[in-house]
Amino acid sequence: MRPAGSSSATVSAADAEPRAAVPPGHYGPLGQLRSEWTKMRSVRSTTWSLVVMVAIILGIGALAAWLTTRNWSATEFVDRLTFDPTNRSLTGILFGQLAVGILGVLVMSAEYGTGTIRATLAAVPNRPMVLGAKTVVFGVVALVVGEVTSFAAFFVGQALLNAPTPHATLSQPGVLTAVVGSGLYLAVLGLFALGIATIVRHTAGSIAVFVGLLLVLPLIVESLPHSIRIHVSKYLPATIGFVMSSTNLHGFDAPIFTAWTGLLLLCGYAAVALVVGGVLFVRRDA
Repeated sequence: MRPAGSSSATVSAADAEPRAAVPPGHYGPLGQLRSEWTKMRSVRSTTWSLVVMVAIILGIGALAAWLTTRNWSATEFVDRLTFDPTNRSLTGILFGQLAVGILGVLVMSAEYGTGTIRATLAAVPNRPMVLGAKTVVFGVVALVVGEVTSFAAFFVGQALLNAPTPHATLSQPGVLTAVVGSGLYLAVLGLFALGIATIVRHTAGSIAVFVGLLLVLPLIVESLPHSIRIHVSKYLPATIGFVMSSTNLHGFDAPIFTAWTGLLLLCGYAAVALVVGGVLFVRRDA
C-alpha cells in the first residue's frame, strides 16, 4: 500500500516541475499570404479556370485574325477604314473575362461551399486580414496571367494578319496601351467578382450576379431609348473592356470614357464590392 499523502505529494511535485512554455500564436500577414497562395494553387478549379481563360483568349483571338485575313478581299470599304487589328487579336478578352470572373468567385465562395471557411477563421480570427490576403494573392495571379495572355494573344493574332490585311506593332500609337490595358482589365474584373462572392457567399448566386452584370445588363441597356442608352452604356464593365482593348473607336456610336478613365471606374466598382463584402464578412457568422 502507498503511504498516506503520497498521491498529493506526487501531484505537488509534478506541478513544481518546469513546463515548456508554449509560444504565443501569431499569424501575421505574410503567413496568411502564404496560406492563401497554398490554397489557391492546390485547388484544381484554379488551374482549370486559368487554363480555360488562356485557351479562350488565345484561341478566339487567333481564329478571329485568321478569318479576317481569309475574308479581307470581301470586306466592305467602310469596315476596312474602321478595322482595328489590335482589337481583333484581343477579341478573346471579351470571352476570357468570364473565366477570370468565375475564378474570382471561387476564391471566396468555394470555402463557404465546403465549410472550410470556419477552419480558416478559427486559425485567423482577423477577418480583414483574410480578405486582404485573398485579394492580394488572387489579384497578383490574375494580373500576371492576364498580361502574359494579352501579349501572347496580340503577337499570335498579328502573325496571322497577313498582307494585304493591316497589322499592328507595339510601337504604334495606342497599341501598347490596349495590350497592357487588357491584362489590367482582366485582373480588376476578377477582383470585382471576388467582391461579389464575398457579399453573396454562394458560388452559383455569385456567378449569376457576375454574369448578369457583365452580359445581361448590356442587353437591357441596349433596349432602352437611345437618349438614355448613350449615357448609360459607357459605365458598363463590358464597354470599358472593349474600349481598353481597342485603338480605333470611330465606329462606336455612343460617348465613352478613355481607357484609363474607364479602368479607374472599374477599380471603383471592385473597391466598392470588396469594401461592402468586407464589412459583411466581419459582421456575419461564417
